[in-house]
Amino acid sequence: IKGVRQVKKLKKPLSEDDMEKLRSLARTKRNKAIIEFLFSTGCRVSEMVNVNLCDVDWQNAQVDVLGKGRKYRTVYLSARCKIAMKEYVDSRTDDLEALFLSDYEGMCQQIKDMNKLSRISKGAVEIMLRNLGKKAGISNVHPHRLRRTAATTALKRGMPIEQVQKILGHSQIDTTMQYAMVNQANVKMAHRKFLN
Repeated sequence: IKGVRQVKKLKKPLSEDDMEKLRSLARTKRNKAIIEFLFSTGCRVSEMVNVNLCDVDWQNAQVDVLGKGRKYRTVYLSARCKIAMKEYVDSRTDDLEALFLSDYEGMCQQIKDMNKLSRISKGAVEIMLRNLGKKAGISNVHPHRLRRTAATTALKRGMPIEQVQKILGHSQIDTTMQYAMVNQANVKMAHRKFLN
């Protein structure tokens, strides 16, 4: 029996305006750093929550993350991301190894017992982004959408697809193609450039 052909729904990245709205509504240093980290690195949320402070190479603005298939890869921090992360890390008074803590909406300052602090969970990141999206009036804001936005932005600005593939940690380029939405206006410009 032949399967019913599904219509593939276009999964849209966030627009530049949407990204700016999220950045401006992120009130805590941690939340700002999370948004910048996810966008700058294109990491999966599961990779981000497992990053430790010692994994960050501040000098070279890069981080080694453990991805799918238990493979390490290097991701890179934009200047904006590095500044947001440094501000967050410098504001911490704990000695925990995790890069991002479960400091929900800045509660860390009110916690007397530092033992109650722990590594942030995937669920907490998803909830934080969903709530931020609601405040900004943007539907369907989640970590994976920031990953897709990073890939699409990189391609739009001229990064070769093979390099986007490396950043995202995909073994197959077909997977990268599904993540990156190619802007129709860019296709039109490329057509004029190469086929006119």
